[in-house]
Amino acid sequence: MTSLLKPLALAAILATASGVQAQTILKIGYATSATSHYGVGSTVFCDEMEKGTQGRYKCQQFPSSALGGEREQIEAVQLGTQDLVNTSTGPLGNFVPEVKIVDIPFLFRDYDHARKVMDGPIGQDLQKKMAAKGLINLAWTENGFRHMTNSKHAIHSASDAAGLKMRTMENKVHMDGYKTFGILPTPMAFPELFTALQQGTVDGQENPIPVILASKFSQVQKYLSLTGHVYSPAALILSPAVWNKLSDADKKVFTEAAKKGAAAQRKKVNDDEDTGIALLEKDGMVVDKKVDGASFRKAVAPAYAEFAKEFGADKIAAIQAVK
Repeated sequence: MTSLLKPLALAAILATASGVQAQTILKIGYATSATSHYGVGSTVFCDEMEKGTQGRYKCQQFPSSALGGEREQIEAVQLGTQDLVNTSTGPLGNFVPEVKIVDIPFLFRDYDHARKVMDGPIGQDLQKKMAAKGLINLAWTENGFRHMTNSKHAIHSASDAAGLKMRTMENKVHMDGYKTFGILPTPMAFPELFTALQQGTVDGQENPIPVILASKFSQVQKYLSLTGHVYSPAALILSPAVWNKLSDADKKVFTEAAKKGAAAQRKKVNDDEDTGIALLEKDGMVVDKKVDGASFRKAVAPAYAEFAKEFGADKIAAIQAVK
């Protein structure tokens, strides 16, 4: 009898031990390819998170909008039907209106300024506002400064953009800003964009170099203007359904892993900007590297009065004052 009980007791202990080590697979989605800046950032996060939890948590990645457009994925994470999304802030303002302030054209001077704002008290305050709406932003990742492409003609100054039908994100701040350039903004989900450009439904689009590269827009767009008109942050967002089940130790692991993922994603953005323009030229794109930025800033100036009403002149000034 005793000899029979021993293996049974051992089996029970082993079952308990394996239960402790039960693996949870988390679904993470993003809009671009697995080799893009989003793919690089997401992979580093997933690897670090898996390592830090000794394999108790693991990712299954869904690149190239396999789980839907960014807006749909943010909603799914909020509802708890998707675990994670690495998304631009473009559609995020539809869920957390305060985040839209970072979408104001020509708000940020350069990458150093933008990253200091997002990683500092202003970015942390926005993360709290997201948490209040059921979106746990583990870290500010990055999409990059946005530039214009089109199939009609070169855009050197703001007046050259007038009359062009440009795909934009579903983002009122972007659209209001672009209207001041005379652009006809056409909101459209990212997965539909390549076909729309191919068929001429829209003349152009605006995105950071890493997105233009990863999406192969050089196949359907002739002209690229380095306007750098909007800085596009991104966020690695976790569902509260997952976050609320984590121990304090695991929460720390997830947050640290997200920081490392964000650093890797930003590095990929820098690398793509350093090498990508030459690659796009090789693909046949005509690139204007010395755009008349002053004409764009002058055109958008009247919209700043409206932005000040919406977000508060003091809040805009606080971002601009970060050194």
